[in-house]
Amino acid sequence: MAELVQNLGSFVPDNLIVDGSVPILTKAVKLDAEQGELKRGTVLGKIIKAVGTIEKPEDEDKGTISEVVLGKTAKLGTYTLTCTTATDTGISAVFKVVDPDGIRLDDATAGVAYVGPINFTITEGTSGFALDDEFSISVVAGDGQYKVVNSANVDGSQDADCILADDVNTAEGSVVAVAYTSGHFNRKALIFGGKDTADMHEAKLRELGIFLSDNVPY
Repeated sequence: MAELVQNLGSFVPDNLIVDGSVPILTKAVKLDAEQGELKRGTVLGKIIKAVGTIEKPEDEDKGTISEVVLGKTAKLGTYTLTCTTATDTGISAVFKVVDPDGIRLDDATAGVAYVGPINFTITEGTSGFALDDEFSISVVAGDGQYKVVNSANVDGSQDADCILADDVNTAEGSVVAVAYTSGHFNRKALIFGGKDTADMHEAKLRELGIFLSDNVPY
C-alpha cells in the first residue's frame, strides 16, 4: 500500500493543549496500518520489538512449535529451547529454556502452553524428540511504527511515547503524521487503547516532558 503523509504543520485550536507553560515540541511518526481512524489527542506507543526467525529441528517428524508470541518482558536476542527429557522416556519431552543473556528460565513441556518472556507451544510429532534437539526463537527490533498505547500490548507500544496532533485515518495504509513530544495537556482530552486511563500513563508521560491537568473542560 502507498504510504500516506499527514500535514505536519497543522494546528487545531481546542482544549487539548492547556497552555504554553511547557514548550510544545513535535516529531514526525509513522502510524501502523489498519488501526482505522485515530483522533487528535490519541496517546501513542512505539513498536520496538517483534518475533524474528524461528529455527527448528531438521526432521519435522520430531515435532513442531506454534503460537509463538512475545511476553511483556521479552528481551532482544535469541531464546534457545533444548530437549533434556526425550519423548522415548515415556513422558512428554521437556525443554530447557535459556534467554538471550544466558539465564535459564522455567522449563517447557511438550503439549503444554509456555508462558513467560516469550510464549509458545511445542507439540511432539510422530518420531518424537531426542536429547539435545533444539528450537531457537529470535526477538528482533520492531519496525519503529506507532500504535494507540495499550497496556495489554507486548511489543513496546504498551508504553506511552507521544500524543497525536491531528485526526488521521490509517485504514488504507501506514500514515506519517505529527505528534507532540512535550507540552501541557488536558487529561480529559486524551484517548487511550483498551481500558487504559491517563492515570496509568501519567508518570511515563511526565518523564517525557508531557504534563497533564484535569481542571480544563472538554
